[in-house]
Amino acid sequence: MSTLTKNHIGRKISRIRELRDMKQEALALAMGTNQQTVSAIENSETIDEEKLVEVAKALGVTVEAIKNFSDEAAINYFNTFNESPNNYFGLTNCTFNPLDKLMETVDENKKLYERLLQAEKEKVKFLENLLKEK
Repeated sequence: MSTLTKNHIGRKISRIRELRDMKQEALALAMGTNQQTVSAIENSETIDEEKLVEVAKALGVTVEAIKNFSDEAAINYFNTFNESPNNYFGLTNCTFNPLDKLMETVDENKKLYERLLQAEKEKVKFLENLLKEK
């Protein structure tokens, strides 16, 4: 019994379509055909080059991508991508406590408000004195 699988082009088309989160109906619409035709293509072990070009265009991939597609290569690609140490760009160690920074900002705002309030009180006193003098 052979452990090699045949180069089933229909299965490759099906997997690429699924990876692109596309239903058979959507692929059929993009190709200008019906869902039954897409189903027949995906069940075919081989398809003619002209039809393959049409399918590739509808899927947004090259003919070579379909011919050379393998589940293992796709899985390895995603596993390599997910295990890369550069993928942790969003996870950084904070060197300060965000709550402390927030409280500092609140204190600064409070001091600014008190200074503004004091300036307004002084302005009111000055204007009252001007009115009394007249």
